[in-house]
Amino acid sequence: MSPVIKRRGEVFTLPSKYLLFILTFICIGTIFVTFNTSAFTGPLNSFAGVFVVPFQKGITTVGTFLQDTTDKLSSITQLLDENEKLKEQIDELTIANTNLEQEKYELTELRNLYELGSLYEDYQKTGARIIAKDAGNWYHAFVIDKGSDDGIQIDMNVIADGGLVGRVIDVGPDWAKVQSIIADNASVSGMVLSSSDNLIVSGDLEQYRQGYITFSKLVDDADKVSIGDKIVTSNISDKYLPGILIGYISTIDDDSNNLTKSGKITPAVDFEHMNMVIVLLDLKKNAH
Repeated sequence: MSPVIKRRGEVFTLPSKYLLFILTFICIGTIFVTFNTSAFTGPLNSFAGVFVVPFQKGITTVGTFLQDTTDKLSSITQLLDENEKLKEQIDELTIANTNLEQEKYELTELRNLYELGSLYEDYQKTGARIIAKDAGNWYHAFVIDKGSDDGIQIDMNVIADGGLVGRVIDVGPDWAKVQSIIADNASVSGMVLSSSDNLIVSGDLEQYRQGYITFSKLVDDADKVSIGDKIVTSNISDKYLPGILIGYISTIDDDSNNLTKSGKITPAVDFEHMNMVIVLLDLKKNAH
């Protein structure tokens, strides 16, 4: 609290910094008088010992405390500045690391697509990135960043992850919409690769919750078809090129007519995690 000075009814407040300055000045003056004069010898020596010396010690203690506090505050400020710089460096390194991981992921995807493209080297093809998809967890319908300007047409086949994704159902100048084979209204003429028996593959989003789509109308009198057999697109498909892997048989059930069989297929493509696809630029010759 600052000292109060009264003068003829007026009240003045003496700031603390001025008080400290005055006390310091008095202390310095007292020290000067003590060492350079004999003012505090004799009778005044006792006064100096009782009052002045403790006062000097107090001022010295306060000065030392203030100096230490100033040094500590300076050190804390320096540490805070260094900490802020370290945080900025950590943020920069985190961003750089994330970019490297993303580039590594995209490089892996491109390598996989290149390897996939080599499986269908007889077809012209182009890679495309998925830029939007319908609501839900799975890519049952989505939009890619290639369109008619890139030679994309309706009914062109789309592949990824070593298997059939679906077909193009709508096209713009620089975009195209793809319907995947897991969509409820999707249907593909398939064939058991090991036996050449034909069947119909149908999309089923409810079944895909467990990771399956369905097949039906399989004629297998000799029981040649078994669980694990590959299912590919058949030659009689009107929209899909032949020989593209669809998936693997997971279950086989006899139909009530005792003439055909049906069951479940595990798709070759992971329809929950897709970022890039390949569009085969060849159309099925009998497509309409």
